[in-house]
Amino acid sequence: MRTAWGRAMTLALVASRALLGLEAPAVQVEVHLANGLPSFTLVGLADVEVKEARERVRAALQHSGFEFPANRRVTVNLAPADLPKESGRFDLPIALGILAASGAIDAARLAACEFAGELSLAGELRPVRGALALALAAHAAGAGRTLVLPAASARSAARVGGLDVRSAHTLAEVVATLQGGDAAPTLARAEPWPPATPAAQPDLRDVKGQFGAKRALEIAAAGGHSLLLVGPPGTGKSMLAQRLAGLLPPPTPEEALASAAIQGLAREVDDALPIGLRPLRSPHHSASAVALVGGGSPPRPGEISLAHGGILFLDELPEFARAALEALREPLETGCITISRAARQATFPAAFQLVAAMNPCPRGWLGAPAAGGHACHCTPDAVARYRSRLSGPLLDRIDLQVEVLAAPPAQLLAQGDGEPSARVAARVAHARARQLARQQRTNAALDVAALDRHCALDDATRQFLLGAAERLGWSGRRVHRCLRVARTIADLAASASINRSHLAEALQLQRVLTV
Repeated sequence: MRTAWGRAMTLALVASRALLGLEAPAVQVEVHLANGLPSFTLVGLADVEVKEARERVRAALQHSGFEFPANRRVTVNLAPADLPKESGRFDLPIALGILAASGAIDAARLAACEFAGELSLAGELRPVRGALALALAAHAAGAGRTLVLPAASARSAARVGGLDVRSAHTLAEVVATLQGGDAAPTLARAEPWPPATPAAQPDLRDVKGQFGAKRALEIAAAGGHSLLLVGPPGTGKSMLAQRLAGLLPPPTPEEALASAAIQGLAREVDDALPIGLRPLRSPHHSASAVALVGGGSPPRPGEISLAHGGILFLDELPEFARAALEALREPLETGCITISRAARQATFPAAFQLVAAMNPCPRGWLGAPAAGGHACHCTPDAVARYRSRLSGPLLDRIDLQVEVLAAPPAQLLAQGDGEPSARVAARVAHARARQLARQQRTNAALDVAALDRHCALDDATRQFLLGAAERLGWSGRRVHRCLRVARTIADLAASASINRSHLAEALQLQRVLTV
């Protein structure tokens, strides 16, 4: 097509991807050159940093030795127009689209690739956030395209098997490859970052005494249950919580990639992402609700999503803001969190294992020995106000609530090692294997229908549970959680059914705080 001035209008299409939460929807970068007053217009619901690509792309093209069509009318459309776009990831596809539209490279060669990358003014490629999420989306789409990314981002994306990921350092390097010819260089296939070396995990044998709490920790690890440790200062609550990670089985490759993709949303270069290790997040009690569940514009994942597939440890639980704790109620039930803003919405997975610790009273010494000046002087009203910081609905969603009392000095100074984490982890692994073979999920994730199938009780055991639930005034949710815990105890004992002893132990671990 020709204008009245006799010069051809040209159009080039370049494939890329946006980032919306953990999703990476496809974006078509359309570049149109036409006659008219010189201009550079960028449309398609672009955020501020995307609109700034005009200056970055212009300078990068000139510094890389290419001619920018300064005397033409340049229009760039990021389609679909109703999808929000943010960050500098579209710099590279915009620059390639301009070169293709002006005839510097063959536009047909662009169809086989997807591009993402931020450009420096000198034409160097800088990493983009969420490269692993981009790769997972490209692989799931099954388009068969090659994914071209900056070097650091390409190494992260290369962790996705079955996807051709190419690494580039500069704009000129990408253009030289696309121009073809016998002498043209070929972009190197990206090599994934090596797996992170596991750090030495704290060993359970370091905790002297506390046999009941150790047993609760084993049950929590075996069934994926949430756990609340209640006790005076110095009784080992934090030590116990920090040793839970060493009892859990390693994640599956799919779980590891999902966890690493979320971690990658919180940083630009994810070379140190712990592939193969379960995340352990321990935010300070001053964390806000947004810090815990996520938020911002565009929405970013919070601590509960960064702990997906791993552990979220909340020490000094009542000291967290009430709004922050109440925000945990939905993800504890559903395993995901939806963040809604006026212009956009994002859903992040949040299947974490909650481990919390708290003192029994404001001073912390309720139930501790009176010797040593540690007698509790808190009034009943003060204790009630302190515990009321935790709502009943939140406590109802915590499977195990265990009292951790001070160990006698004789136990603390006793010689000899306790049971090591490796031995407990072996029992946990066997119990998990029984669960996955029976129901393809952990016991903590059983829904009501699955409870009827896998947690059936005989008449005597059912009456025993019914009597206990009526005396304690339990909700239906608490009864179901007790059944899930009893199922895990039975799995640790390699029992096909739940008997009265399993249920009795589960009842002992349901120490519901009075709020």
